[in-house]
Amino acid sequence: MIKIENLSVAFEGTEVVKNVTLELKDGEILGVVGESGSGKSVTALTMMGLVSETAQITSGRILFDDVVLREAGKPLDKALYRKYQGAEMSMVFQEPMTSLNPTLRVGKQVEEMLRLHTDLTGEEIRTRVLETFEAVGLKKVKEVYASYPHQLSGGMRQRVMIAMAVILHPDLIVADEPTTALDVTIQNQIMELLREINEKEQNAMLFITHDLNLARRICHRVAVMKDGCVVEQGRTADIFEHPKEEYTRKLIEAVPSRLKKRVSVMERLYPERYGEKPGEKNEENSEEREKGIPKIAAVRDLSVYYRDGNRNPFSKKKQHCVVEGASFDIYKGESLGLVGESGCGKTSLSKAILGMNPLISGEIKLETIRPQMIFQDPYSSLNPTKTIGWLLEEPLRAVGKLDESLAMTAEDRRAAAYDMLHKVGLEDKYFGRKPSQLSGGQRQRISIGQALITGPGLIVADEPVSALDVTIQAQIMELMQKLQEEMQLSYLFISHDINVVYKMCDRIMVMKEGKIVEIGGTEEIFSNPRQEYTKTLLKNS
Repeated sequence: MIKIENLSVAFEGTEVVKNVTLELKDGEILGVVGESGSGKSVTALTMMGLVSETAQITSGRILFDDVVLREAGKPLDKALYRKYQGAEMSMVFQEPMTSLNPTLRVGKQVEEMLRLHTDLTGEEIRTRVLETFEAVGLKKVKEVYASYPHQLSGGMRQRVMIAMAVILHPDLIVADEPTTALDVTIQNQIMELLREINEKEQNAMLFITHDLNLARRICHRVAVMKDGCVVEQGRTADIFEHPKEEYTRKLIEAVPSRLKKRVSVMERLYPERYGEKPGEKNEENSEEREKGIPKIAAVRDLSVYYRDGNRNPFSKKKQHCVVEGASFDIYKGESLGLVGESGCGKTSLSKAILGMNPLISGEIKLETIRPQMIFQDPYSSLNPTKTIGWLLEEPLRAVGKLDESLAMTAEDRRAAAYDMLHKVGLEDKYFGRKPSQLSGGQRQRISIGQALITGPGLIVADEPVSALDVTIQAQIMELMQKLQEEMQLSYLFISHDINVVYKMCDRIMVMKEGKIVEIGGTEEIFSNPRQEYTKTLLKNS
């Protein structure tokens, strides 16, 4: 159906896609994997006619059922693409919140596809939209139809995007990282939905992802891209079991896996007291573990509230409980994993520990001042107008203003910032650069440096690697473990990726609907989960 022949795409004279050749047949799911910047999305956007007008096709062509859509040296034929976009080929984007119009109800946005490409009447259009919402697994479809994007959960928004993509039964669907921002349960549901649509409609699907586990589960064939080139492609089983290229082997080895031996930081720090044997009950060695190991945080019967209909804690509306009766400890040098579905209260709990929400009951005792946070997306959490050096010095300036005894001279702050730059594995040349001049992995290193530079002791890491491709993800996890051991840091590590939690954490805490339903050693949680909900999370990962 789709043929991409020797495609090269350049921006301002620099080729970012180089001689790419791919074929996609009816009913086939082709996975395109590779690191960020490898050319995956540019290839797909060029095929869809959505690439920036500054892009130039320097060689090759793109065919859809033997019709030439794009060709080197010729401008984009917008009239031709209008016949195909939506009706014959459609796209599911990574982040539906930025893809959906925030000012329009989602039902009206999906209706637009039918208004542009069919002669259906208004009531027929509405009926088709509601039927499609049901087909993609949405509940209370009339309520969803009348909702704005911000009123829906992440999984619901992604289902709306999928409904928009499939409502005209196109022959080709391009899914560009469609589950990256979703928790493991919703991710699994979306993957099953895409698979069902593919089997039922027998359409072709181009599945772009940096998550090799997802590609292995859903794709019939896989193409591996590096530096704009396809370095290897073939049947999924062949690629994963017998990779020919060193780069492909490197990608596969970087994937977090429960099959790889987990090295516990706490076992190295406290080998006699913290060793845990699989098969022991979670509680059996807890008292022994506490002896001689200092706590960095003790939380007792913590409940966290927001005002109904308003997440502003200072609103005067009725209080609504989002975390109920949480009790746990975090030990010095420990990584405590926090897992659960979106909306279960993970972030609300972490904000309470950080002192960002005063509407709480219960007790939080911290043996450290000013715990810090590593955010999921460093690009949106770093000030884009400031240099890296300024960003690293800013926490020191802030601490000095809060406590004069901790104030530092400009020279000392600068020296401390350079020292932290080295600790997170970056060279001096990055000191004067701005966030936009760094890669995703480098920006995350700066976020880690910002969190650590004041020596907080306790770090809340909220999905710190979920936006990174597998090789960068592995580097950041290794860096976090290295710094943890050097500085005896404690992490509250929040993630929807169970395999990442397995690699990073000494103990795991499972949350459901605002309550902690299970807590225990990592090996024990994985080998002998007690709660049905925990078993479901592990099964879906």
